[in-house]
Amino acid sequence: MQAFLKGTSISTKSLLTKDRGVAATAGSSGENKKAKPVPWVEKYRPKYVDEVAFQEEVVAVLKKSLEGADLPNLLFYGPPGTGKTSTILAAARELFGPELFRLRVLELNASDERGIQVVREKVKNFAQLTVSGSRSDGKPCPPFKIVILDEADSMTSAAQAALRRTMEKESKTTRFCLICNYVSRIIEPLTSRCSKFRFKPLSDKIQQQRLLDIAEKENVKISDEGIAYLVKVSEGDLRKAITFLQSATRLTGGKEITERVITDIAGDLIDEGHAATQFVSQLHDVVVENNLSDKQKSIITEKLAEVDKCLADGADEHLQLISLCATVMQQLSQNC
Repeated sequence: MQAFLKGTSISTKSLLTKDRGVAATAGSSGENKKAKPVPWVEKYRPKYVDEVAFQEEVVAVLKKSLEGADLPNLLFYGPPGTGKTSTILAAARELFGPELFRLRVLELNASDERGIQVVREKVKNFAQLTVSGSRSDGKPCPPFKIVILDEADSMTSAAQAALRRTMEKESKTTRFCLICNYVSRIIEPLTSRCSKFRFKPLSDKIQQQRLLDIAEKENVKISDEGIAYLVKVSEGDLRKAITFLQSATRLTGGKEITERVITDIAGDLIDEGHAATQFVSQLHDVVVENNLSDKQKSIITEKLAEVDKCLADGADEHLQLISLCATVMQQLSQNC
């Protein structure tokens, strides 16, 4: 009998210990989940169309479309970091609400999945699905889905041609939004089926406002020179500016962010492993501000444009920079 009671007490203790362990594990996992860091680019991504910065024309047209719970096929083009992807995601959230958003929206990065097989399988199968259901908040829910193709200018011509037919056949149940940097790389039959919107590089004033707002919310100290230089190196790309700001915050560890810190993060030399396009852009600024003749400036800037185009098309960085330096040296030697 005593042995039985002892066994019962031991098992009871083990159960209590086990319960405490489970509770402790749950508590620690809850703490870990709460402390999970989020990139500031995602944390401060616009949730509503009204929050999109410096794209007044696009926002005005989309708001009119959202009022009628309808949307045409869209083509967003412009430099990176100007809000193209954020705008369509915010519009989709307003159209479908948080419950139906994941069911009604298919987002693909066309630079990774750019072949004709993707269009035939993923896009076509999703577009053929019928939609039903209503929003829990009582707002009108449109009877269509949205397919977002990011970096669509990386899609092959065959994939774009296949997409044209899918856009025609599934027009009743699906809307497409193509996002690209270079609209000239999208075939004419696709561009003619979409409402085109150009996204402008963000102005310095808008960027400064957004960066100061984020710095205030994250309790980050940054000097006026630091903000000004951060805006300069980002070149209208707000995503790059926010990423640099977060990196600088981690690097300084709570201290004030200065222009020197931004310089260390952004980088100034190609030898340090930075992209050749960044070097070309910085060299352009130096050439324009230098005391060269108009003819010399025109020849060098024309070569810069040629090299920039070749780099965008995937040419070898080393060879392009050698060609560029040869032209610059040739022009500078005329001053000697």
